[in-house]
This record gives sequence, structure tokens and C-alpha cells, in this order.
Amino acid sequence: MNGFINLLKPPGMTSSDAVVFVRRTLRGEKAGHAGTLDPEAAGVLPIMVGKASRLFDVLVDKAKEYITEIAFGASTDTQDAQGVVLERRSSNSLPDSAAVKAAIHGFVGDILQTPPAYSALKVSGQAAYDLARRGEPVALAARPVRVDAIDCLEITGRDSMLLRVQCGKGVYVRTLCHDIGRAVGCPAHMRFLLRTKSGVFCIEQAVTLEAWMDAEDRKALLMPMDAPLAHLPMARVPARCRAGVLNGNAMATFDAEDQAARNGQPVRVYCGDEFAGLARFTEGALRFQAMLLER
Repeated sequence: MNGFINLLKPPGMTSSDAVVFVRRTLRGEKAGHAGTLDPEAAGVLPIMVGKASRLFDVLVDKAKEYITEIAFGASTDTQDAQGVVLERRSSNSLPDSAAVKAAIHGFVGDILQTPPAYSALKVSGQAAYDLARRGEPVALAARPVRVDAIDCLEITGRDSMLLRVQCGKGVYVRTLCHDIGRAVGCPAHMRFLLRTKSGVFCIEQAVTLEAWMDAEDRKALLMPMDAPLAHLPMARVPARCRAGVLNGNAMATFDAEDQAARNGQPVRVYCGDEFAGLARFTEGALRFQAMLLER
């Protein structure tokens, strides 16, 4: 079984636990997730099954979309609602919505973001959250990330609003909420997080754990391995070359409608009508980086 599960991860479950839960149903097939969701967050969690795991590097770079609720009046050590409150303000000193909407514009584009101490990033070989839980200092450097858009969807209360965030990889939405609070001079944290998109994986087509477990034909719920790759140029090698493709041989004979298939970037390759994998055109031939053709 090879392909992707567009899983709707529930809150209260780690991404790794969701994979373990699914893996028990796969009869020995490998599985892994493409893009961690915090335990208390919900939403789209792409799970790679079988050979699809070889496409991790292509998937992790894809754009994400989140719905989050930012709450003003308190900051926490984890920057979300599960943390210990570090600072609190009275309801009389909360910012108005106009000030928040104005501040949000400063977080759109290419920005520097300092990851939270409670994160899985490594510090001297240890997860930052392990150090933070032991009360040890965690020094994480600011790093460049991209936020494509932040839209205010709804004022949900005197101290909160619902935001839609569209961004690239590596953005911590809870840190975004924390930093927006600092920008308006009021402590803030993330109260809620839902990932609605990760590349081509959308929440409208996501499968719940219950639906996956109850399905009589789980293979029918898998997205094909080339589903997330439609943005890449395509090349097709003759079906007679199938044995050579299975051996990972370089392919000098192929058809490509798009000249971009010959410029050295990743190319999705088909052998006849079968998806064969990813390759790059170098030294006059397509050379496979991930051979995915099923024997």
C-alpha cells in the first residue's frame, strides 16, 4: 500500500501518536507524517504510507493555512492556552480591534521569528521542550520565515479574535500570536489552532481516525503518490523501459512537453501511464532521486 492519508488529527493527540494509531492498521507498511501539528492543535496531518515517505522533502516545503484564535490579556510560557501564565493584564487595558488589525500587517511577508522554547527544535542535541520543562535556559536564534497573509475572520469576544494565517514552512502560529500581542503592548497567547491546508491536502477532504478504522477498503481512502506533485514538470518514458526504471537507471529517452523538465529541477516521471517517481535532468538524462514504481 503506497500513498497519502489526508488525516484529520483530533486535538489532544501528538502527531507521532496519530501515525502509530494508523500504522497498526497497515499490516507492516511504513508510515510517517509530513509536518508536525502540536498535540492540542487539530486539522490536516498528511501521513505518508509505504514508498510515499520518499517524498517527504517535497511535501514539507508546501504552504500551510491555519485558523487560530488569539487571546489578549495573558501570555504563557508555551505561548498557548496550555502553558503557565507569565503576565496578565486587566480587561481595562486590552487593545481595540483596530489596533490589532493595524499591527497584523507588520507580520506579513518575509519576517524573522524566534521559535518558542517549548518546541521540538534541537539545542545541543536535545529537544528544546525537554530543556524548558527542566527549567534550563533555551536560546533559540531568530530565523527567517514567510507569512503570506493574515486575515481577521471574526471578533470572538472582548479579548479575542479569529485569524486565518497562510504561511510557509517553519512558522509557529502560537509565536505569531505572542508577537502580535507584544506589537500592540498587551500580552497574548494562542487559544485555539486548526490547520485547514497543507499543500494540496485540505480539511474538506480529510479523513477522521474513526473513518479510517471503520473503512472496509482503506486503500480507497489513500491519495495517490503523485497527488501533491502536480506543480512539477512532467516527463514520460516509454513503457518498454519499465525494467530499467525499476533498476533506477538514468533515462535518456523521454518525452516532456515542458522545457522546465530539462532545467535540473525535480520532475515527476511516468513510465507509460504509471507514476514512476521523481528525477532530475542532468548530464543528458533523467536521473531518479526517488524511484516509486511498484513492482
